[in-house]
Amino acid sequence: MKKATLVVIGGSGTSDLFQLEESEEISTPYGKSLAYWIRVAGKDVAFISRHGLTHNLPPHKVNYRANIYTAKQLSDNGYVVATNAVGSLNKRMSPGELVLADQVIDFTKGRVCTFFDGTNEKVVHTDVTFPFSSFLTSKILKASKRLGLKIHPKGTYVCTEGPRFETAAEIKMFKKIGGDLVGMTLVPEVFLAKELNLEYASICIVTNWAAGIAKKVSSEEVLQVMKNLAPKLKLLLEETIKLI
Repeated sequence: MKKATLVVIGGSGTSDLFQLEESEEISTPYGKSLAYWIRVAGKDVAFISRHGLTHNLPPHKVNYRANIYTAKQLSDNGYVVATNAVGSLNKRMSPGELVLADQVIDFTKGRVCTFFDGTNEKVVHTDVTFPFSSFLTSKILKASKRLGLKIHPKGTYVCTEGPRFETAAEIKMFKKIGGDLVGMTLVPEVFLAKELNLEYASICIVTNWAAGIAKKVSSEEVLQVMKNLAPKLKLLLEETIKLI
């Protein structure tokens, strides 16, 4: 099996970032996952589309365990960078800007959040005090400086179940407990990566103000902003890959 210098897990609006040619279906104990191979700076990179190329998988139906298990199998060194479209609760983080998540608060409800579900006859409690890779976030920050791109170096991501957007009251609560960003896909992905000892980082793309801050939130708005930011995100990923 070919090995990747980096595995990219692409969120909403990222399927067109790279020319996806060679695909590989990976079988895992948790189902199948589809990876696409691309070449960046002379390096093999595996791309996994979280929602599918046609965006047919809602956030609560994504097979996170299969995707992360696949990332573990394909990665040469355990490096995974995810992209996540988010709404902002923090007035310093405006739509059109990038943020590196450094903490996460879990408000999901019905997702399988662990590989250690008791079927292997042992109990494992994983330390997730610091969920994200300091190594990869430092590389992304260095890449952003080289490109002259503004990126916020930290932010707390509140993950909700979806697929609906949040109420204004929920956003008000999330803001009070320290949330900066809100989205639907970081959990359980980041925790599963931690369980498999992967180096995982998340580039959050602020696509909108959260409910209550904005009068209305729509999927169309999210996808349009993602489309506008795609060239910037592609440059950042390419420069990061060069630094690994």
